Amino acid sequence: MRISTSWMYQRSVNTMLEQQSTLSNTQDQVSSGKRINVASDDPTGSAQIVSLNHVLAGNTQYSANITAANTRLSTESDTLNSVQNVLNSVNDAALQGINGSLTAENRGNLATELTQLRDQLLQLANTTDANGDALFSGTSDTSAPFQLNADGSGNYTGNNVQAFTAIGPQLKVANTDTGANVFMNIPQGNGSFVASAGAANSGSLVVGDNNVTDAAAWQNATASGPVNYTINFQADGSYTVTDNNMGTPVNDSSGNPVTGTYTDGGSISFNGLTVNLQGSPADGDTVQVKSGGTQDIFTTLQGMINTLNSNASGTELTNQLNRQLESVKQTMASVSNAQVGVGTRMSTLDQKQTAYTDLEVTYKTALSGVQDVDMAQAISNLSLQSTALQASQQVFAKVQSLSLFNYIK
Repeated sequence: MRISTSWMYQRSVNTMLEQQSTLSNTQDQVSSGKRINVASDDPTGSAQIVSLNHVLAGNTQYSANITAANTRLSTESDTLNSVQNVLNSVNDAALQGINGSLTAENRGNLATELTQLRDQLLQLANTTDANGDALFSGTSDTSAPFQLNADGSGNYTGNNVQAFTAIGPQLKVANTDTGANVFMNIPQGNGSFVASAGAANSGSLVVGDNNVTDAAAWQNATASGPVNYTINFQADGSYTVTDNNMGTPVNDSSGNPVTGTYTDGGSISFNGLTVNLQGSPADGDTVQVKSGGTQDIFTTLQGMINTLNSNASGTELTNQLNRQLESVKQTMASVSNAQVGVGTRMSTLDQKQTAYTDLEVTYKTALSGVQDVDMAQAISNLSLQSTALQASQQVFAKVQSLSLFNYIK
């Protein structure tokens, strides 16, 4: 077979070019530390790298979201703890106000203390996070969602929509609670109903703790709507109960009118509720029992302040403060529920953060396995390929100088 000189030259050149290309790729791998520098190096591996980098970027963003949400919830947790401390001080001050031996000056001092506590509570309700956003404004962008009206009641300009943070695919966690739920929409009374002494009472009857003692009977009583009862007393303690909605006596489970005789320190029960009383009623005294509405904590505090600054008698003052203390306890329960929710969400965030930390190690290991070069092997290849190229170049240099004339010579 005849081999032309030009063909031999071209083949040698092609071989050297291929060796140079291979050597260049190996040099790129050694200098970058990566096995795949362009998609053409390994199309399948390149697709895996893109997918793994996408997952890692998502995890990084979710981790950043978790950190931000944790910071915001930590701020809320600290704020709610401070709110509870203020409410405990309010409770203590109101209990002091019930002391019948206090002078008008003493009660005035307590009213001043409650005014300061109310202002402190207002400041806490308007707490902002590290970005200057109000904690309790919902998704509203208002920086101060709470203000006091002229009558001392609270005005909330935020909304009742919780803000959420995405912490995973199709997974969100509320990063705060709304002020409407924590401070404004507080159930009155015991959360189910309010029992209060009649404004025109002249006896020493004081309404104490009251609650639902038979859930089934209470549910039946409220099935048709809010209740509105009046307990009517005579001087000897005997009483009857009227359904003000119907204008008829309230009947017991046997269909007989609810009646009885109250004695000091006793209680009255009907339709699944129990009202505890102290003192003695005068003839015509009443106790109103109504399904509870809602009241903001600022209105409650202003009510306490007004009561302490008034000339209310011992019995009247005690009855008014008792009702306001019920609202304070309901607010404390609302804050406590919010604290539990915050703690639960922070626990969820911590678990997800730990999961993302573990996943990051797993995905980076997988990415390294696909993308990174075996440096020892690459350096060895670089040395071999360099030697092979040099050998090819030397062989070509010798071959290309050969000719028939050199042989004849």
